[in-house]
Amino acid sequence: MAAGAQSVADQRPAKGGTELQIWTAAGHSAINGIGDTGVWNLGLRYGVILTGARGPRPLRGRLEYAVDAVPMYLVFQPRGATYGVGVNPFAFKWLFDARGRVAPYFDFGGGILLTGSKVPAGVSHVNFASGTGLGVNVGRGRAHWSLEVRWLHISDAGLTEDNPGINVIQARAGLGWFHHKE
Repeated sequence: MAAGAQSVADQRPAKGGTELQIWTAAGHSAINGIGDTGVWNLGLRYGVILTGARGPRPLRGRLEYAVDAVPMYLVFQPRGATYGVGVNPFAFKWLFDARGRVAPYFDFGGGILLTGSKVPAGVSHVNFASGTGLGVNVGRGRAHWSLEVRWLHISDAGLTEDNPGINVIQARAGLGWFHHKE
């Protein structure tokens, strides 16, 4: 019985462990930015759990640092869709401790987005994408589903004179695996 309990505990996020996840997200433009714009993206995340459980209940959790490769970015603008690729060299994720199969988290991060056509239309091929999300990991053991609501901001950060930016609310889903050094 102790060995069974230990194997389940060992499969949860732990300091020094890693997470590999494939995810997809879709959403539409929101307030304060260019409207009538949709974004769909697909990515791969690699994360490292930096800390053991820290903090008081109910905020107790672990900090994860992650990198996202985003080989598929489709931006649907009034003038037509454009394809892009991105990389998010930093993402920080706080994984709250949970006793059951549902474990909440929040994250924030950002990176660069390169597109075939200018985004927003007529502005820039080079943009920065930053955002924050609130979600849950659902599952037991190494494999888990993640479901998240995410706010995404796309902007060229002043590289051009006109810098209106795009704000998108997305729904994001992923399939991930936690691994531990043995």
